[in-house]
Amino acid sequence: MLHSNNKLETIPEVEALLAKMTLKEKVGQVNQKMYGWEAFRKTETGYELTEKFKEHVRFGDGIGVLYGLFRSDPWSGIRYENGIPESESAEVANMIQQYIRDHTRLGIPVLLSEECSHGHQGLDSLITPVNLGAGAAWNPQLHEELMSVVAEQVRAKGAHLALVSTLDILRDPRWGRSEECFSEDPYLAARLTEAVVKGMQGDAGDLIPNGKMIAVLKHFAAQGNGTGGHNAAPASIGERELREIHLPPMRAAIQSGAAACMAAYNEIDGIPCHANGYLLNKILREEFGFKGAVMADGCALDLLVHLTQSREKAAALALESGVDISLWDNVYTTLEKAVDEGYVSVEKLNEAVRRVLTLKFKMGLFGNPFVDTKSSHNKELADKINLESARQSIVLLKNEGILPLKKDNKKIAVIGPNADAIYNQLGDYTPFQQEDRVITVLRGIRAIAGDAEVAYEKGCGIRSFDSEGMENAVRLARCSDIAIVVLGGSSARNFEAQFDMNGAIVNTTGEEEMDCGENVDVADLELGGHQLQLLQEIMKTGTPTVVVLIQGRPHAIPWIAEHAPAILSAWYPGQMGGRAIAEVIYGQVNPSGRLPVSIPRSSKQLPVFYNHKAEGYKKDYYDMSGSALFPFGFGLSYTEFKYDNLRYSAQTIQYDQLLGGQKFKVKLDVTNRGNYDGYDVIQLYVKAKGSSITRRAKELKGFKKVWIAAGEMKEVILELGAEELQIFSSQNKYELEKGSFEIEVGNPFDYLNATLEIR
Repeated sequence: MLHSNNKLETIPEVEALLAKMTLKEKVGQVNQKMYGWEAFRKTETGYELTEKFKEHVRFGDGIGVLYGLFRSDPWSGIRYENGIPESESAEVANMIQQYIRDHTRLGIPVLLSEECSHGHQGLDSLITPVNLGAGAAWNPQLHEELMSVVAEQVRAKGAHLALVSTLDILRDPRWGRSEECFSEDPYLAARLTEAVVKGMQGDAGDLIPNGKMIAVLKHFAAQGNGTGGHNAAPASIGERELREIHLPPMRAAIQSGAAACMAAYNEIDGIPCHANGYLLNKILREEFGFKGAVMADGCALDLLVHLTQSREKAAALALESGVDISLWDNVYTTLEKAVDEGYVSVEKLNEAVRRVLTLKFKMGLFGNPFVDTKSSHNKELADKINLESARQSIVLLKNEGILPLKKDNKKIAVIGPNADAIYNQLGDYTPFQQEDRVITVLRGIRAIAGDAEVAYEKGCGIRSFDSEGMENAVRLARCSDIAIVVLGGSSARNFEAQFDMNGAIVNTTGEEEMDCGENVDVADLELGGHQLQLLQEIMKTGTPTVVVLIQGRPHAIPWIAEHAPAILSAWYPGQMGGRAIAEVIYGQVNPSGRLPVSIPRSSKQLPVFYNHKAEGYKKDYYDMSGSALFPFGFGLSYTEFKYDNLRYSAQTIQYDQLLGGQKFKVKLDVTNRGNYDGYDVIQLYVKAKGSSITRRAKELKGFKKVWIAAGEMKEVILELGAEELQIFSSQNKYELEKGSFEIEVGNPFDYLNATLEIR
């Protein structure tokens, strides 16, 4: 049976099935070769399965995993005309399962895997704030609720595996996949990764409950540390950096019952992650106790051929290194030959097949592989949680008294390339949308502004240097009472882009406005095209101006930070984002987001993450400050929070007591001294004083998001235990060290501090 500690024991059903399987059938179970949208054809009367799908079934006398049956985007070419809407998804999923049952010897059900980076990349799906937005909300409980409603929707369609980015730590914001990261900080990312596992899978146990599905956590490991911010570039880091920064989310996920993860494209110190047995077998499985399955990233196994000079040898290398499931590559299709020629043992293949079958057992597919075609999910609840997630993700970076807006403004100008572009506010991995499902900033303002006249001009594009619309935008601002200027970036794909075999963008020239997303890395973090010029011309009119940034990475905005009277960062806020932004602008919602990543002054000063090593070098440059423009953890409110009366359970604690589970309890009083109810995020940072290794300037080790009414005081309790205080020591192992450390409790610019000691 499977137990909640994630330790895998023999499952009789799996072992009995494995004993019956031929080599061909085993190879079929570890392959995920097909693009799922090529498995069906939409007809005038319904759906039919393609010959290509049937050939793939014959290849392995079954299919282990089928990717992207419901995927919709410009790469797949699937939209409403030729795709599967939510109402018909279960029907097609059942067709797949029925064909497998009827046309294979053993009738082993297939796992359907789907992209769920921020909601499901399928038609009619809930699209949520991207991970940077979830990180900015600093609310794991809310994110667990959000992931729960996502899982409920996708499971009702018939899918079983949700591919979710949670493990990448953002160390260079030039990276196009920055939006898929929760944070630059491993502690915050770990808490949100736990939320994903619990929300999608439910409580750890033998079986995944009804309405839940298995989260395939990606990417393992260190993909957020690519050289130069390049996608899939080598991570030139040592083992201590790997363990301190990049592994904590996966460790936390395993403790929460994680059943699957995806290997990363990058190499670490010369070894590709897909060929890194030390990473996948020794650390992940032996040391951390992970008993789940490891999936390859798209076409990644084909990249190993340059090491082995043979597909069969590459297949053997990946299998020996711990990769259980392929994705689109040609390498794992050669596994039968690799075993026959002695490159890898059938026992090693059995291990991978066992893990795949265990996932199917956990999902209950051997009992019933079919999904109820009448099953549904609570759309009203899903929209409510999605809206709240968007609200809490918005970070108020600057406010010189202009916000919240009053309703006495009679003429409002809404301007900018991201003011009314639905795909620009949704991020990469987004399916085609029904336009009435997405609330843009323009729609949100019009819904709230009452009798005011709300007019719109685009002004300019994201990257384009076409200035044709700028004059109209400036004219509109000049005759308005307030200008809301919506700038930023875009991860919106279109049909003019060129795509690689794994779906990543190859070419973004021509009319393509995408400047973020997979494979869209930038050298310069300034806003693209004429965006800054547009804002400067608008501000010359003297009209009070609010800047809203919709973005998939932190842009460098030094001029805006100095001159604009109000700035909101909304990341890519999802389908409900425009309403959430409008509610914050008008004060119906008090902004409560805090930065999950430092905002740099310039690309030239990177890296600028807060948790750098503390000692031994000058942080400032000759020609520029070395500090962030806006630091990690920063965010303003419409009210004022005051911290007082810091106290703790003990100033010293015995080493053995900490190892036995005792914790430092840190308490403080937080008072809302303003006129608005709202959330505050109380952050706890640790600074070690003495260690066997050089330590970081400070490290986040606790936080709480607390609702406090105007005039109210609340006691907040945070805890520090052995897990928070251990390090990867000079002895190359995780351990607790005796000594003293400072703590800071509050926020980056207002905190209380104390010294605590381990004896």
